[in-house]
Amino acid sequence: MTDRTTGPDQFTGATPDNALRDADRAEAASGPMLAADGTPLKKSLNRALRRQKMRALMLIAPLLIFILVAFIAPIADMLFRSVENQIVSETLPRTVDSLEDWDHTTGDLPSEGTFRALYVDMFIAAEKKEHTRLGTRLNYEQTGVSSLFRRTGRDVDDFGELYEDQFNDLDAAWEDPMTWARILGDPDWIAEAEGAEAPGPDFVLRDGVETALPTTAEVYSAFAEFTQTEDEDNPLEETPWTLVYTALYWDLMRDGFAYSGPESALVTAAAEAAPGFETVSMQENFVESDKDWGSTAVWSTIQTYAPEYTPGYFLNSVDAQLTPDGIEARPENEQIYGILFKRTIFMSMTITISCILLGYPVAWILANLPMRTANLLMILVLLPFWTSLLVRTSAWKVMLQQQGVINDILVWIGLVDDANRLIMINNQFGTIVAMTHILLPFMILPLYSVMATIPPTYLRAAKSLGANDWTAFWRVYFPQSVPGIGAGSILVFILAIGYYITPEIVGGTTGTFISNRIAYHISSSLNWGLAAALGSILLAAVLILYWAYDRIVGIDNVKLG
Repeated sequence: MTDRTTGPDQFTGATPDNALRDADRAEAASGPMLAADGTPLKKSLNRALRRQKMRALMLIAPLLIFILVAFIAPIADMLFRSVENQIVSETLPRTVDSLEDWDHTTGDLPSEGTFRALYVDMFIAAEKKEHTRLGTRLNYEQTGVSSLFRRTGRDVDDFGELYEDQFNDLDAAWEDPMTWARILGDPDWIAEAEGAEAPGPDFVLRDGVETALPTTAEVYSAFAEFTQTEDEDNPLEETPWTLVYTALYWDLMRDGFAYSGPESALVTAAAEAAPGFETVSMQENFVESDKDWGSTAVWSTIQTYAPEYTPGYFLNSVDAQLTPDGIEARPENEQIYGILFKRTIFMSMTITISCILLGYPVAWILANLPMRTANLLMILVLLPFWTSLLVRTSAWKVMLQQQGVINDILVWIGLVDDANRLIMINNQFGTIVAMTHILLPFMILPLYSVMATIPPTYLRAAKSLGANDWTAFWRVYFPQSVPGIGAGSILVFILAIGYYITPEIVGGTTGTFISNRIAYHISSSLNWGLAAALGSILLAAVLILYWAYDRIVGIDNVKLG
């Protein structure tokens, strides 16, 4: 029963909502009603309702957590990769900061200070084996950068040997790891680290040393941290990187250099001798390692992709690119993604229409046959689900090839000449045929479930009123089956637009989908950012089509029986 005074959806029986309404009316009439424990009835009912909702939430909480962790979080993480670009700024932080004021339009290379910053960043990245990942990332934007970073990563360890040799020749104490530890390390840390089992306590920089030796303190801290975390050794027992010697030389040559800490005599002697050291330009070192460092194109690419977030992946997905001069279209011979998106949408719609044309008669027959016969035929519809997708696709590859079963039959009956066998594989035709066969059950089942609910008396009634068979079908039966067509179409189209196994096997170069390119970037090129951008665009396209379908047909009209 319903309460007509409060609306058709309000039950007049005993429900929590009705109890609350009764309590409100009673309170308004004669003051608050009390429960058995003396608390106001309304408050007691609200507390009981909250407990009921909490119990219901706890029952579904495991499912919600599973969906969040196993489904939503991975998708969100993958979509985030389409704009994420922290690898450049994290791997080359000093270089990125130094390039902020560089103008690529002048045609001049960055300053020597920028090359020094690159030396520090590249040395540390090479020690951590991170320079190859950065090279791979930038190689997506400019071909050849990957090999440039690999080659330089092998050579960068030699850039500072000249300074290391001169410091060691000046005084053998510079070869002792304890000398560096006393100059740069905190005395309490040294006391704890001496004799401690490797890697020892975490390195602590001496107070004030970063003022006198800023660059040396920074790179020695990086050395100590790497030694303890990666090599699991004690910095007191390891000779510093050549980078540390080079950084010390740069600090000693600063204007107004002054030092008064431990080993001051040794440092002062080095400062007095430093102006006479043989020097080398870091720019010359890099260009000697690879001449591409003398090209502004490499530096422009680093500067362009320095921000932590970039639209570059999405631009590549629509056959454009982010350049130092702005957004530009890719050369015509490199524009492939627009073609793939159009082909994917067109072929998915073609497959969906093919499934409707083939599945509708089958579903109609199943819905109008006796139950016993219909159940036997339904087994044939479900039979493909018991066979591997790979096996079914491979079978079509055998049947459709030029020396396959279908061509042999056509030649045998004389419809096709043996010298002019049909090409039905490795093209769009092969993909459409194979995928229509694979997705056909997903169209038949929704159609059948809806048609089975249409009373056959409707058609008899229409005929008794003078309608012929076609009119009775078109005006009476077909409109009632449209919800099944809608459900099957959405199901088939969404499955088709994301397929990649079947197009990969039978599609060749002209029958592949955008999903094949996404799979390639995920598993082969490892360009996950571009794969995420392509997937995001594909997801947006599906949502737009879904919205359009809802506006035209109405998603409420979609039924599964």
